[in-house]
Amino acid sequence: MARLDLGHQDIAALAPNLDTGEAFYELGMMHAVGRSVPVDLVAAHKWLNVAVAKGCRAAVARRAELSAEMTRDEIAAAQRDARLFLTGR
Repeated sequence: MARLDLGHQDIAALAPNLDTGEAFYELGMMHAVGRSVPVDLVAAHKWLNVAVAKGCRAAVARRAELSAEMTRDEIAAAQRDARLFLTGR
């Protein structure tokens, strides 16, 4: 299956109601626990970072919990991916 990477503007244009902190929180949790997708801690951390940036306070605690299970390199990769997503690059 092909992987589709959408930028922030793409998501906002396709589904404005999905461009919320809560939606990105749910996406992060899906990747954290393997709900409908394989467990991927880097992706989970990325989406929780985006959720925090979009104002989801619940994502702060979940991101901290997740960070305790990750290496510094994994956290750095997740932060870089979130930043790239948010800037649309």
